[in-house]
Amino acid sequence: MKLGIISDTHDLLRPEVLSALSDADAILHAGDISSQKILDRLQLTAPVYAVRGNADKEWAEEMPSFLDFELEGIRIYITHKKKDLPKDLGLYDLVVTGHSHQYSETQQGKTLMINPGSCGPRRFHQKITMAAAIIEKGRISMKRIDIPNNASSSKIDPADIRSQIEIVVKELEKGRGKNDIAEKYGIDPAIAEQIARLYLTHPGVTTDGIMTKMGL
Repeated sequence: MKLGIISDTHDLLRPEVLSALSDADAILHAGDISSQKILDRLQLTAPVYAVRGNADKEWAEEMPSFLDFELEGIRIYITHKKKDLPKDLGLYDLVVTGHSHQYSETQQGKTLMINPGSCGPRRFHQKITMAAAIIEKGRISMKRIDIPNNASSSKIDPADIRSQIEIVVKELEKGRGKNDIAEKYGIDPAIAEQIARLYLTHPGVTTDGIMTKMGL
């Protein structure tokens, strides 16, 4: 059995992600999906086991915040944030979390813990990743999958966050929407949204102040 493991799609399903999931028998999604259309598209590929993330608002009110289930004799636990995991992980063979946008894979006793990272909009310099797991005879083998970033047409250096902040703020002051700004300048929509939110909710905040609040 092959599992496609993804998280933090944030309303973006890249063609490369769908291609990597095409032969999956099931898909595990660790939250921050952002819209029902993402789940609907994934369901066309394979059964989906998904949890609600902190960015999944009204549309996802009926979604569970965690899942505890078995596939092929493997007990699996999924939740969005690592801090929300149960204390006793020894009951599980596979534990899946998201939220950090950073890939990690650790073994704790019999428990394999995986964060597939984010395969949605790129955040800062972080890699775009997902994972695939093969379950065979009660054993799990995990593979990291790196997705190429196709934002080469960006009009500014994606690593230059200061410039991105200054551009977003300048355009917001002209009355332009964050989505239009992201499209015009080739800025990651998730970053444009984060900058806009910080700017609009903290009147008078400086570029340095926004960078500090973004943890930079």
